[in-house]
Amino acid sequence: MRILYLDCFSGISGDMTLGALVDAGADRAYIEDELSKIKLEPYTLEWKRVVKRGISALKLDVILDPEHPPKKHRHYSEIVDAIQKAEYNERVTALSLAIFEKIAIAEAKIHGTPIEKVHFHEVGAIDSIVDIVGVALAIDSLQIERIFSSPVPLGSGTIHIDHGIYPVPAPATLEMMRGLPIASTPYSLEMTTPTGAGIISGIVDEFSKSFPPMVVDHIGYGAGTRDLPKQPNVLRVVVGRIDPFIGKWQVSHEHLAHDHSHEHTHTHDDHHHHHDHTHTHDDHHHHHDHTHTHDDHSHSHDHKHDHDHHHHDHSHTHTHHGDATPGTPQ
Repeated sequence: MRILYLDCFSGISGDMTLGALVDAGADRAYIEDELSKIKLEPYTLEWKRVVKRGISALKLDVILDPEHPPKKHRHYSEIVDAIQKAEYNERVTALSLAIFEKIAIAEAKIHGTPIEKVHFHEVGAIDSIVDIVGVALAIDSLQIERIFSSPVPLGSGTIHIDHGIYPVPAPATLEMMRGLPIASTPYSLEMTTPTGAGIISGIVDEFSKSFPPMVVDHIGYGAGTRDLPKQPNVLRVVVGRIDPFIGKWQVSHEHLAHDHSHEHTHTHDDHHHHHDHTHTHDDHHHHHDHTHTHDDHSHSHDHKHDHDHHHHDHSHTHTHHGDATPGTPQ
């Protein structure tokens, strides 16, 4: 099974996710071609390599054409209609709509409006469409079958949006993360955007604090816009496989190939003795180097040990009282 793990140690946003997936090997040309099926105002995708606190990551920006300003608002119902009309394959359509639906439900609850009246503002609408549908296309390109995520840090403090000064996490972000694991962060800023929360709540199948058991194939880093003071502001994605025989996984290191032959000879003087014993209890014969006389019972034992020490004939006479049956503990 091919899996994706979202390592959200610095939070998550739509552009970070798409950048990280392309960095991990998703087909950029396929994504851009398929995105053009959705009729939007003119825009271009700008991909650039940046370094965030020592980590090389892919940064994605959606650049709008200044001569064609975006629509003031785009309602959720319009976006759903545009995605369905693009006639993507079933998986891409389902992933895209699942993410948008989570965002729309949360926004409708926060603002107290019907879901079909929820709208996305100006640039945010085009950014959201490109990021969300782009992520769905990237997951399709990578042939991901199951998605895992770490717990998600949301951030704290305040943020300026169209409605004014809002607490972080934004109410819609927090609403989408209900029932899902979040992580603490020391930073007083937005670590996870509503689009990032939509991706997490809409398409993640399972949460895991550490990496799931997997064979790692590809790793990608997607850069956020800000620089964090003590850590790289990147999303790390890991693409790999869950293999039923992962405990027996074998690797061939050609540069280390040697014929290693180890012969071990263990001699245990006192641990493993293999003897032929013949015991005489009345009518039974034993060969040991010991002769024991128990009243009326005569035992003759011959021991042959191939050890590098001396063997002696020992003669022991034990007198036991009682008429126990030969061979039975007394």
